[in-house]
Amino acid sequence: MKLPAALRSWAEQHARVAIGSLGQIRRRPSGSLMTMAVIGVSLALPAVFLLAINNLQNATAGWDGTPRISVFLEQGASAEAQTRLRDQAAGLDDVAAVELITPEAGLRSFEQHSDMGETLALLDENPLPAALEIRLAEGTRSEDAEQLVTSLGGLEGVTETRLDRAWLQRLEAIMALAGRGVALIALLLALTVILVVGNTIRLDIGNRRSEIEITKLIGGTDAFVRRPFLYTGLWYGFAGGLMAALLLIIAVQIIGGPAGHLAELYGSGFQPEGPGLLGTLRLIVIGTALGLLGAWIAVGRHLSQIEPEG
Repeated sequence: MKLPAALRSWAEQHARVAIGSLGQIRRRPSGSLMTMAVIGVSLALPAVFLLAINNLQNATAGWDGTPRISVFLEQGASAEAQTRLRDQAAGLDDVAAVELITPEAGLRSFEQHSDMGETLALLDENPLPAALEIRLAEGTRSEDAEQLVTSLGGLEGVTETRLDRAWLQRLEAIMALAGRGVALIALLLALTVILVVGNTIRLDIGNRRSEIEITKLIGGTDAFVRRPFLYTGLWYGFAGGLMAALLLIIAVQIIGGPAGHLAELYGSGFQPEGPGLLGTLRLIVIGTALGLLGAWIAVGRHLSQIEPEG
C-alpha cells in the first residue's frame, strides 16, 4: 500500500532534516559528547537512586511484616515459670500467638545460624535465657503494640522486651522520605537537562544566524527553520538517555555482586535487579522528550529575534 504523495513528501522532508541534524552534531564531536554526557549523568543519578529504593523495597517485601515482640525471661527460670508467663502473654489483648523458646531450643538455633556455636559448647552452662516469641494480631496499631510491650515488661520474671518490627517501620519511613527526595532531585535534574539542551541550541542558532536569515529571506517558514534545531535537541536527548541507561546497567553490575553476597550472609536469596528493557526504554523516552522540550523552548525564544534585513 502506497502512502499518499503529501504524506510521503512530509516523511521524506523530516527524515532528511533528521539525518542532516545528526550530521551537524557529528561535526562538533567534543562539544556534542560533552552535552550528551551531562544529559546522561543528569538522568542516571535519580535513576540509580530510584532503582536502589525499588531493590530495597523488593528485598524487604519478602520479610514478615507482622509485628513481633521478643520477651526474654530471667536466667534460670523454671519450666513452670516459663509456662505461666507464656499463658499470661497469650491472654493479653492484640496477641495472636505465643511461642515459648526454651534455653535449649535457643542454643540449638544459635548454633545453626552462628559461627560461635562451638564456642558456646565449651561453656559449662547455657548462657541463653528462655524467651517468648509473640506474634501480634493483624491490624494492631503502633500505639497498642507499644502498650503491649509495656504490659509484658511489667510481668514478674521478664527481664527485657523488644518490638522486632520497629526497625522495619523506621526503614520504610526512611525509604518513603528518600523517595520524596529522589523525586525532587529528578525534577531539578530534568530542569538541568532542559537548560543544557536549550543553551546548546541557542549557541547553534547564533552560529547559523546568516543561514537562518537567508532561509527566511527566500520564503522559508518558521516551521521549516525550526525543524532542524528541534531534531538536534531530540538527538541530544536520545543519546543522553541511551548513555544514562548504559551508566545504570554498569552501576548495577558493579554493585550487584557485593549486594547479592551481603544478602546471602543474611540468609536471603535476594538478587539486585537492573532497569530491564522497560526501564531502559523509559530512560531513553524521557531523555528524548526533555531534549525536544529544551530545543522547543530555545527555538521559540531566540528564533523570533532573527529576521532578514531590508
